Amino acid sequence: ELLNPNSNIKPKEVIKIQLTGLQQNDSKFKDSGIEQTWKFAHPENKMNTGPLNNFKKMLKNEIYSILLNHKDHKIEEIYNNKKIAIYDVIILGSDNFYYEFKWQVERYDGKGSLNNCWLTTAVSNPVSLGASI
Repeated sequence: ELLNPNSNIKPKEVIKIQLTGLQQNDSKFKDSGIEQTWKFAHPENKMNTGPLNNFKKMLKNEIYSILLNHKDHKIEEIYNNKKIAIYDVIILGSDNFYYEFKWQVERYDGKGSLNNCWLTTAVSNPVSLGASI
């Protein structure tokens, strides 16, 4: 079963949940990791990426497919003002290259079950850091 956002999940944990899902994308069912990531996407982000099927296509395209079934990841906070948090995420891809992403989460201020939950609002394009040793 996939995890749902709740106000007790810290911003770094949101990213960890998403990255672990993407790392093991098909472990629970086909594209379960992408669906897990979608659950923690901010509603405004979902409006920009379109419905879940579009989001799946986006994550499987050349730019973001690095995240699928990657070998390892490291998450480091670079900014947090209690409303917005930005993290430096380093991915060791299945191609044995390192990639850097900026990952932004925001505390949702709205009605319903997502109120006060940390949700992803932006993920940068990857920057290649070169091959692993």
